[in-house]
Amino acid sequence: MATFLFDKTIFGPVISRRLGVSLGVNLLPNDSKICSFDCIYCECGLNPKGDKTNSGLPSREQVAQLLEEKLKQMQAEKQLPDVITFAGNGEPTLHPDFEGVIDDTLALRDQFAPKARVAVLSNSTRLKNSNVVNALLKVDDNILKLDSAIPKTVEIMNCPNGHFSIEEVVKQLSQFNGQLIIQTMFLKGTYNNQPFDNTTDEEVTEWLRLLEIIRPEKVMIYSIARDTPIETLEKISSEKITEIAELARKKGFIVDATI
Repeated sequence: MATFLFDKTIFGPVISRRLGVSLGVNLLPNDSKICSFDCIYCECGLNPKGDKTNSGLPSREQVAQLLEEKLKQMQAEKQLPDVITFAGNGEPTLHPDFEGVIDDTLALRDQFAPKARVAVLSNSTRLKNSNVVNALLKVDDNILKLDSAIPKTVEIMNCPNGHFSIEEVVKQLSQFNGQLIIQTMFLKGTYNNQPFDNTTDEEVTEWLRLLEIIRPEKVMIYSIARDTPIETLEKISSEKITEIAELARKKGFIVDATI
């Protein structure tokens, strides 16, 4: 199925289902995806084989310059964003100057769009890095992925590159002391002839158990709404998403369910 890459460092604004009017920041190449996961539902497609990028990563200085230009333009047009969102062509925290970029972004936000929030969408794989954690603690919406509590499902859905331990990640997520948002994609289907469904009773029970350990300030749940690189995936019904949301709310969590 058709997927796409973000061809600019600063893109949008776009209307986000979960965040509102979002001005995007892509810290990865504009012509290739770089990620520590290879999620089978990623709108940017699967990770390329080998080095397929010619543009490289934007520098900290380039990001700040481009963001300042865009915010000045939006300020002049009186169309400021609700949120500045770090997403793009892969995992934003892989950028070597991630914390510095966040510092620059917060300063520019305060200058040009003080009502806007700063959000980071991360797959939670870089939480061993203290600079990454420090940066995430500075932003308004620290949105971290947890698609399943069951290792086999994580392997199928997220295809981690290298070592990945749910137990270790949960410990790292718990160290945020609630200053984080957990984001979960609910999905079912088959991949490499392996069936999966992270909406079963077992899956949801274990997911809720981990949420009780992590104690996030909010939980965001959703299913696919765009094309995916794998065709054997099925969108979860709005009724099932609502059911899971209610189970989480009964545990005391604030839940943002996109249906």
